[in-house]
Amino acid sequence: MEFDFKEVLKEKKALIWKEYQKYLPGKTTSHYKLDKISNYKEEDKLFWEMISDYPKRQGKYVRGTLIMLVCEARGIPQEKAILTAAAMQASEDWILVHDDLEDGSLERRGKPALHKLHSMAQTINAGDALHIIMWKMLRNNEKVLGKEKTFEVMDEMNNMLMRTTLGQAVEIKWTEENKLDLSDEDIYFVIGGKTTYYTICGPIRLGGIISGLDKKQLEALWDFGTPLGRCFQIKDDLLDLTSDFEGLKKQVGNDVYEGKRTMMLVHLVKNAGKEDLAKINAILEKSREEKTEEEVTFIIDKMHEVGSIKYGKEKAEALKEEALRIFDEKLGFLDKEPGRSKLRAGIEFILERKK
Repeated sequence: MEFDFKEVLKEKKALIWKEYQKYLPGKTTSHYKLDKISNYKEEDKLFWEMISDYPKRQGKYVRGTLIMLVCEARGIPQEKAILTAAAMQASEDWILVHDDLEDGSLERRGKPALHKLHSMAQTINAGDALHIIMWKMLRNNEKVLGKEKTFEVMDEMNNMLMRTTLGQAVEIKWTEENKLDLSDEDIYFVIGGKTTYYTICGPIRLGGIISGLDKKQLEALWDFGTPLGRCFQIKDDLLDLTSDFEGLKKQVGNDVYEGKRTMMLVHLVKNAGKEDLAKINAILEKSREEKTEEEVTFIIDKMHEVGSIKYGKEKAEALKEEALRIFDEKLGFLDKEPGRSKLRAGIEFILERKK
């Protein structure tokens, strides 16, 4: 069976978004017991508008879709997975609110970043509120999963998010210090939290927990998700250097502006000439606002010149092939169709996507 993973994402997004919206309207929902604030209608309206902003922009919903597909490939009704999938999407939205602020990002999903529309304090608070919504969704899982499995899901989410924030902390530290003497393994460490666990391993393990997989099977999901997560991030970084994300992004090289450490940057530093390296270092020492378009273009051009872009593409392709091998050899327990075929289509999508 063959599937267009974009269509799979579209199908699952509609289901997840329907559930997600139930937690966004604020005083009109029964999920929160808030004091009546009828005298503060303007403040109430602003609060919920800010909280709902990133959710309404809607990302690809890859993470929530993976949760649902693992359950589908195990023959588990989607009703068992939908709240966890919605919580996964809420986690992405609050993380992005904070991440954009930390990185000084200009845009998110084709529109100005939230901190460009509101104050820093209001932006942080909106991210915090989405964080709270995420945990409320997970707590409400008890109605469909029972208490024991609900807390297993929450523990996995806790571990995943802690590892994600560790990866972010390390990346920020290396950027602030302009640390350049890094290896591929150093990059994999950061990717390990920010993408390997958060984008792939965590979601598929959450689906595995919901569908009753044992410890050995959950470890097999980790073995599969590790190369696929690395592939996902390297592809993301390559797109940042070479694509406008199908018109959604006005600024190519956003990661260079932010000073983000990527596989391609590490390769460039190792292979650039002495004079070019000095210039690269001087550019990376500057803040985002200080870097010029010409300087960012210079770094990207040098990546092409010394083979850094090619190196990244080859790495991503090899990691995809490794993920496919492990999927075929070790994940036979994900045997229900069409879930299994949809998951396999997702592996190809991760490398071939244009945004």
